[in-house]
Amino acid sequence: MTAQIIDGKQISADIRAEVALDVQKMQEEHGLTPGLAVVLVGEDPASQVYVNNKEKACNEVGFNSIKYELPANTSEDDLIKLVEELNGRADIHGILVQLPLPDQIDEERVLLNIDPDKDVDGFHPMNVGRLVVGAPVFVSCTPAGVIELLKRSGAELEGANAVVVGRSNIVGKPVALLLLGENCTVTICHSRTRDLAAVCRQADVLVAAVGVPEMVKGDWVKEGATIIDVGINRTEDGLVGDVEFEAAAERARAITPVPGGVGPMTIAMLMRNTLKAADLAL
Repeated sequence: MTAQIIDGKQISADIRAEVALDVQKMQEEHGLTPGLAVVLVGEDPASQVYVNNKEKACNEVGFNSIKYELPANTSEDDLIKLVEELNGRADIHGILVQLPLPDQIDEERVLLNIDPDKDVDGFHPMNVGRLVVGAPVFVSCTPAGVIELLKRSGAELEGANAVVVGRSNIVGKPVALLLLGENCTVTICHSRTRDLAAVCRQADVLVAAVGVPEMVKGDWVKEGATIIDVGINRTEDGLVGDVEFEAAAERARAITPVPGGVGPMTIAMLMRNTLKAADLAL
């Protein structure tokens, strides 16, 4: 079997096009343009690239985008003051504080101060709680993108055995909850899982999110499984995922490449979340 390659670039482009149409409709019917504020503290190169890509996507779908670039020595109180100001602005529907933050700032305290109804990153405890009880409003963008890739690639989720390798608050746990919401039978694996290979071999849907290059071997993959590889790791041979791609692709029904799989979906789902925030504000 040679796996279908799940094209995250194309799927993310489709989602952005859908958002752009909905924005146009919102402007025509309500005179409202969604607004996203992105706050960057310091000069982390990766964060700068990501923020610039978000700004480009906002322009593409027709959002108002405001970028705040603060110096690395910004105090926690000053950052929270800005967040509170953005909370009160009617033209701002989504607020995103780019992580990581400098050491002098408590990330958790900053995130707690974002209005949950403008928390388009889905990191506020209230939005996490909504996901846990099965009533999600804003789901963090990468996990939401994983589910979208599964659905749009034709994966059968109802009743499927789903294995999530990784238990982070950013990806592993929310992906597991979303899969549960799709009526999968979900197993979460981690560093203390006994016989991880055997658990993975039972997976109809396998999501790898551990940040270890090619940790999931090809012979861990069940014939006909769908694999979503969230990992992106720099090695001497270039970028690789958490899954041994070539070997896994010989056994899987479908698999995401690295790069070009999950990565592009994160910003696409941010655009969708911001549109939803604007819709809730109507």
